Amino acid sequence: MSGLVWERGSIRGQRLQLLLGFMLVALFLWTLLTTFISSDSHVEPHRPPAQKKSEKKAPSVSSDNIHVEPHRPPAQKESEKKAPSVSSDNRPPAQKESEKKAPSVSSDNSHVEPDRPPAQKESEKKAPSVSSDNNHVEPHRPPAQKKSEKKAPSVSSDNIHVEPPNAPAQKESEKKAPSAPSYNCNGCKTVIDKVLKNYSQTWTKQEVNYQKFRSQLKTKCNGIDKAIITQANTPVGSKLVYDGERNKVYQVNSELFKTFVKESPFSNKTWDTCAVVGSGGILANSSCGKAIDSAQFVIRCNLPPVENEFKAHVGSKTEIVTANPSILIEKYGSLSGHRRPFVESLHKYGNSMLLLPAFSYTVNTPVCLRALYTIEDFEIPIQTVFFNPKYLQSLDEFWRTQGLKAIRPSTGLMMVSLALEICSNVHLYGFWPFSNHPHGFQPLNNHYYDNKPPVKGVHAMPVEFNLLLQLHSQGVLRVHLGQCGKQ
Repeated sequence: MSGLVWERGSIRGQRLQLLLGFMLVALFLWTLLTTFISSDSHVEPHRPPAQKKSEKKAPSVSSDNIHVEPHRPPAQKESEKKAPSVSSDNRPPAQKESEKKAPSVSSDNSHVEPDRPPAQKESEKKAPSVSSDNNHVEPHRPPAQKKSEKKAPSVSSDNIHVEPPNAPAQKESEKKAPSAPSYNCNGCKTVIDKVLKNYSQTWTKQEVNYQKFRSQLKTKCNGIDKAIITQANTPVGSKLVYDGERNKVYQVNSELFKTFVKESPFSNKTWDTCAVVGSGGILANSSCGKAIDSAQFVIRCNLPPVENEFKAHVGSKTEIVTANPSILIEKYGSLSGHRRPFVESLHKYGNSMLLLPAFSYTVNTPVCLRALYTIEDFEIPIQTVFFNPKYLQSLDEFWRTQGLKAIRPSTGLMMVSLALEICSNVHLYGFWPFSNHPHGFQPLNNHYYDNKPPVKGVHAMPVEFNLLLQLHSQGVLRVHLGQCGKQ
């Protein structure tokens, strides 16, 4: 009996030994297999057809020592749709989770992400890819990729080449931006083109429009009888209200009365052609001298030079010349000292009329009277006349109804207004308020004889010029721009 018990115990012991041996062998093989897998890089198995389908969507990029990630299980593909990840050999799950949130930038010895899912393809349409030195060249792009190339040209790294710009987009931009003018004038072309929108060199006088506008001027201003102070319209004892300082009054005494002309030089007279000559820089090299001198009545502003090199471009004939009192003060020392330079400057105007705004501002009166006395003392054939402040005030009110809101009209606009009353055909030269030429856009001086800047805040020259262009387009008067020989 005891022998039977011992035999059964030995059988159980042998079975336990065999089981333990198998377990030890299995443990050894598992350890050996794990060590082998961790020490050597694995090679990606053959990709299934589903992976080849992804290659059509986005070409992969490989490098020299870079291992390619094996085929991902379905759960991993779902994560790829959310954010492309970059994995390393034995990275823990926490690291992979962070990679899903922010894609990392790989270097030469890191592995490069395999074919990108459709979400990455969408990003490729938005931003062109850039390849580095040791990366392989992308295979031929499928039609979907060519569509993205139309949206964004790609740039490569080695000997970088840039794809030519898309022709249709370039043509569209050329339509929006006009070609650059001959001179860089800081956008002057746009302004000038807008100003000259209604200007036409093929001008024709519209008699009905001319007579209508002339009648309006005569009714409201009556320059023929009131433009100049005369003994007829301003007797002794009259009070002259300064048009620039309407709270100031000058009472006419007998001595001042004697300086007035007896009657208006424009009464019962009408000239066929009148040229009003401004001093704008556009007159330089214009060759307009002969055309200006061919007019029956020529009006000039602010004692401009008409001799020597200027004559061919501005002419020399003069019936009326104006003088701004600031010229008498600044250039001729208010005529308080030597007066001969002023006298000599007047010889070129012959026996014309010198028109002075003596009663626009109180500061003007003394220097204008000294100019009158100087001309009398030196017995110059020029006749001195004064603007009537009442006429200038009515003229200011008239142009305000036309849209002019400046402090006061310029001398040029005053003379154009007078010319429209006394002349049948009015031609304007040297009226151009911009610093670039309308034909060619080359820079211009402020005046044809100097580049002294205008006083700011007094006149609205562009607005005045626009009003004159409106009259030009209506056939009331003609504005001459550019070369006279080419018009």
